[in-house]
Amino acid sequence: MKKISLILIGLILAVNFPGNACTTAVISGKYTPDGRPLLWKHRDTGFLNNKMVYFDDGKYSYTGLVNSKDTENKSIWIGFNSEGFAIMNSASYNLNNDTIIQSGLEGRLMKKALQTCASIDDFEELLKSLEQPIKLEANYGVIDANGGAAYFELGNFKYEKIDANDPKIAPYGYVLRTNYSTTGKMGIGGGYIRFETADHVLKMAVKENNLTAKTIIQKASHSLYHSLTKLDLNDYSEIAENTETFVSFEDFIPRKSSSSSVVIQGVSQGEDPAYSTMWTVLGWPLSTVCVPIWINPKAGFPSLFQYDEKIQDSPMCHIGMELKKECFPYEWGTSSKKYMNVNALVNANNSGMLQILQPFEDDIFAKAEALLESWRTTKINFSEMADFYDWIDREVPAFYNKNFDIQIEFP
Repeated sequence: MKKISLILIGLILAVNFPGNACTTAVISGKYTPDGRPLLWKHRDTGFLNNKMVYFDDGKYSYTGLVNSKDTENKSIWIGFNSEGFAIMNSASYNLNNDTIIQSGLEGRLMKKALQTCASIDDFEELLKSLEQPIKLEANYGVIDANGGAAYFELGNFKYEKIDANDPKIAPYGYVLRTNYSTTGKMGIGGGYIRFETADHVLKMAVKENNLTAKTIIQKASHSLYHSLTKLDLNDYSEIAENTETFVSFEDFIPRKSSSSSVVIQGVSQGEDPAYSTMWTVLGWPLSTVCVPIWINPKAGFPSLFQYDEKIQDSPMCHIGMELKKECFPYEWGTSSKKYMNVNALVNANNSGMLQILQPFEDDIFAKAEALLESWRTTKINFSEMADFYDWIDREVPAFYNKNFDIQIEFP
């Protein structure tokens, strides 16, 4: 009976593997233009509906991304807390070669870390306290307000710390992880193609001194380039609008299974952790705009990002999911998920989703960055923060209803 159980678990992992295909990075503040570290997670999962939740149930208050179906908010999939500590993960599939056991506890560990950890050292102590076998196989990325930036490749019986501040390990100031670990057996696992795509984007950003949250979202999370085939789907932008043009959509950074993309911008050493910013794309990243979120119980955060009982989702995620349907209209057979209508994203008439969304997203970034610059020279103005969130709740729905030929109901 035990052998049968292990086989079944292995089959479950094999079936679920394609959906859990995150692309992530930990970036040292030494290589960003403003000296602040970054934590990036482009999330792929079978749980496509996500929400943002504020918590005060631990030693520290924190905000995190939660599956909308997780009504008890037991797991966090990327988040940051009031001390400037931030954490995310990507599933790994080449660490636990000595056992098949894996129980999907990644999100619960991240919730525990946000509740109790103020620093990377605290997180390492938490890992040391876990009972073995840990029943996990993941790459955990963390940053803190002390300038720390590292990955922990965590298996059932050991972990390895990879320091993004070490130039021998990270000569360009960043460490990337997809769905394998460098301390595991190479050649197995997944995400090697996505790794190369993301590495090219980040390396160019370093050379141009432009390694920012905006660059990561718009150049990596929105990337239509395939590093193995050298295919760039932007080349289809010369085709007139309303001309269905299907392409195989496999092993790009954004995938049909992408549910969000988040960059947490930390603080420089000595800076108030309250300035930490979670640049959040909640919903399919190619149809949803990026909005900043800060931790503050007085201002909260936009209602678009909060769970709505009527739709059993966050409105922002709902918007992205509705528009996403235009990119995947072919629904015949099991292979339908592999083919995307690229004409809905880019076309010769500049009416593709990405072409319409980016100018508005640029405006959101500009407004938010102006607020941050002002607050850093004085102090955070909670009234201005609340006004900005009100602007988001008002202007984002208005923008979508005005610019897209689709009926979207906003709760």
